[in-house]
Amino acid sequence: MTSILLATILGLEAAVTNGVSFLLSQQASDGHWSDPQMPALTALPLWALAANEPTLRHSSFLIPHSVLTNAAAFVLSTQREDGGFYVPKPGRGGSGLGNYNTSVCLSALFDSGLAPAGALLKARTYIASSQLVGDDTMAGGFGYDKISRRRYADLSNTSYAMSAMAKTASLEELRTSGKKADLDWDKAIAFVENLMKKEGPDAGGAAYNERTPQAGTVTNGQGRVHLRAYGSMTYAAVLSMCSAKLTKGDPRVRQSLEYLTKNWSVEENPGMGNQGLYYFYDIMARALAAAEVDDVGGHRWKEELAARLVALQKPDGSWSNDNNRFWEADPVLCTSFALLVLGLCR
Repeated sequence: MTSILLATILGLEAAVTNGVSFLLSQQASDGHWSDPQMPALTALPLWALAANEPTLRHSSFLIPHSVLTNAAAFVLSTQREDGGFYVPKPGRGGSGLGNYNTSVCLSALFDSGLAPAGALLKARTYIASSQLVGDDTMAGGFGYDKISRRRYADLSNTSYAMSAMAKTASLEELRTSGKKADLDWDKAIAFVENLMKKEGPDAGGAAYNERTPQAGTVTNGQGRVHLRAYGSMTYAAVLSMCSAKLTKGDPRVRQSLEYLTKNWSVEENPGMGNQGLYYFYDIMARALAAAEVDDVGGHRWKEELAARLVALQKPDGSWSNDNNRFWEADPVLCTSFALLVLGLCR
């Protein structure tokens, strides 16, 4: 083992240990982190800790089991009768970002192994029932809320839902009564494809939805205005397609990977700068791991991403973003994202 490789490994291990220590110091007495009204903000640290716990155990750094069980118990306490994990907020159509929260909570609880199958099956039923039906361009996608006054879907919520349902599909073998829960995967892929650019400099890239110009707009030669593609949504498209069992050999996945090669960066979220930077790191790592890609245009993503995160870590072991769009000034949120990424990079 070279001295450079050894130094990289030791730096990564220290970053993980310090990040975990920060999260441990931030948990409230009832098991939650950050905002008790948003179960996903507790599920993400639980997910991150559970992902790194087996490796840390080998280095004699033990995460107290009570930290994990208390977090899981808090998340489970937010499950509603309809199976979703959320805190009702009438001002948001009554569901408190139910799709987003439930998808994150289901993934975290499943990976932690700290929730009864019945609760997870109820969450799968909730997510499946949240998929939009119909024949318009929103059909097959997911929005923030199951109960909403508007018809809305976006690629971020859709990727979380598709990933959670793919991850937990084996649970359906344990369902003893009622209809098995699943998505209309063809409709979901059609929704994702509709947000992918087919030609021009953005070919293979993806936008957030067809209405919200998160990364601005571009006018083509015929004078039509299109929403720009950007980095994190293109990785979300890759993760969504892989969740639907498409592989890196599929032409749609391959075209997105070509876009990401042309727009490679671990310094910023291409097209968005430092907006949503840690979400970008997380979706990048999960998408490339799902696609079984080790190299993006000559870039060894695990090495470059790990080195970037080690360099960005704060002295107290946390990560945070100076740009608070998408809540990233919250060090618990960013530290959870960073630890999930480093777990995949290891």
